[in-house]
Amino acid sequence: QVQLVESGGGSVQAGGSLKLSCAASGSIFSTDRMGWYRQAPGKQRELVATITSGGSTSVADSVKGRCTISRDNAKNTVYLQMNSLKPEDTAVYYCKLWRAPYGYWGQGTQVTVSS
Repeated sequence: QVQLVESGGGSVQAGGSLKLSCAASGSIFSTDRMGWYRQAPGKQRELVATITSGGSTSVADSVKGRCTISRDNAKNTVYLQMNSLKPEDTAVYYCKLWRAPYGYWGQGTQVTVSS
């Protein structure tokens, strides 16, 4: 079993920054791909960023240039640094660990950006 716990969410004004953390515990393998999704009210959950065990990253076009994903394998922790936040970034942000068959999800952390 794997447990994922997100932290770092909060309320900020447009233009501000937040750094989200996702701490993984349980049967963690350094080869696991991890990442972040977000879900705004009334919208589908969307992929924000992913990172492989080797550090290769992928970031959604909607946040490219503003968000950076990183990981510390020694701490089993993934981070999402978000800068120049916009009101449309308001959502619940979820951490995900990819593992067959369904992967694992955290409980989510709320990010609210006011204009």
